[in-house]
Amino acid sequence: MNAEHLKQQAAEAALDYVKDGMKLGLGTGSTAVYFIKGLGEMVANGLNVICVPTSIASHELAKSLNIPLTTLDETPKLDLVVDGADELDAELNLIKGGGAALLREKIVAAASAKMVVIADDSKLVAPLGAYPLPVEVIPFGAAATVELMHKAIKDAGSTGAVTLRNNADGTPLITDGGHYIYDCALGSIANPKQLALNLNVIPGVVEHGLFIGLAQVAILATKTGIQKIEI
Repeated sequence: MNAEHLKQQAAEAALDYVKDGMKLGLGTGSTAVYFIKGLGEMVANGLNVICVPTSIASHELAKSLNIPLTTLDETPKLDLVVDGADELDAELNLIKGGGAALLREKIVAAASAKMVVIADDSKLVAPLGAYPLPVEVIPFGAAATVELMHKAIKDAGSTGAVTLRNNADGTPLITDGGHYIYDCALGSIANPKQLALNLNVIPGVVEHGLFIGLAQVAILATKTGIQKIEI
């Protein structure tokens, strides 16, 4: 069973958490695509939900499937968000942002009563950090912000290269919010909570990909079936 099949299994298992009348957050990324497609089938069969997408890509996919959409301005409290993760640990701390949607993903997660993470079991790690940590940065003064990021990383007991994420043509990737992404190749993160706090106080950092205390459930697809972690 390949990785795509595992992603699809995890996404389809998360559909069991969806109930009629819910206000949902729709995640971003390859695993979330399977969830949105499955949700579209449920809507076509009469399910009544309204959803807030976490990216332009997820918005366009949901719209194409006739999934009713809203915004957090219109619907500021959500029942459930289902999203993927680039890494997670046994305490359901996450690294997200591989798809450059981490800012909107975190805003939607914070507005949701429950967050369910969907992934294949290769994403479960100890410790976090093999996947480079994305940090979304305002373009103004970015070099100064990166200097402060290096200090924040060192003060949290980690070290590693901080690299601007580029498009295939070599130009800087620009997020949906108009910002840069810097990827921090730390190898391992000794203290995710402290690192999150350190990055939070840097003025030029818009948001980072450490999701601490936001997820309550992880649905992991393995070659032998579905594994759930609940906290």
